[in-house]
Amino acid sequence: MAVSHHHKPINRLLAALTSETYQKLVPYLQSVELPQHKILYHAGESYDYAYFPSHAIVSTVAIMENGSTTEIGVIGNEGMVGLPIILNTTYTNSTAIVQVGGTGVRIAAYRLQEEMEHNRELKQALMSYVQARIIQLGQTAACNRYHTIEQRFARWMLMVRDSIGKDEFKLTQEFISQMLGVRRAGVTTVASKFQEQGIIHYVRGSITITDPEKLKTSACECYKLIANEFDRLLRSPYYE
Repeated sequence: MAVSHHHKPINRLLAALTSETYQKLVPYLQSVELPQHKILYHAGESYDYAYFPSHAIVSTVAIMENGSTTEIGVIGNEGMVGLPIILNTTYTNSTAIVQVGGTGVRIAAYRLQEEMEHNRELKQALMSYVQARIIQLGQTAACNRYHTIEQRFARWMLMVRDSIGKDEFKLTQEFISQMLGVRRAGVTTVASKFQEQGIIHYVRGSITITDPEKLKTSACECYKLIANEFDRLLRSPYYE
């Protein structure tokens, strides 16, 4: 489905572009459904489209030879799935999986690259986004190495909340454990503790954050650092 010229985009990265630049993209944008667990691309595959989530969240994950997974990054309505397109390459060692189903828009890879070649503002904006994502990737790697499961669980819940703008979302503990690269028993223990403390409510694959402030207290500093970087990006003079 084509995107209307008259509707302001929900995706914050697109919404932060100047109206002139965004309107040049509109003819090539297509509304899409992003169902939970859908794989947008596998490691080693070429990128046919760039995706801009609206009410969905996509995780980029590394998959080991034994089948275990670890999340590298989270992309919600603040960003775009498909960094190799911006960097004009076709290879990645990660897989992109929709973790919270919803909607978004997509644009053909070659179209986005053509627009970047002819629009300096768009190119600068997307390269700034690449910088923010690199910071997120590096901080996530450090977080996975040095912080507790409890801190990482809290950070991850907050990032999901920020990315879709809702306190309730459907996620199983099994899927969370895969994204965090930990045993399911560890996630179950943390989820039970947070529920007892009134921070979250969990039932049948649905999680509700009931006390965001307590959840922020439980999270490591990585959450604030990553959030601040994307806030800085979206206040960039490129978008003013």
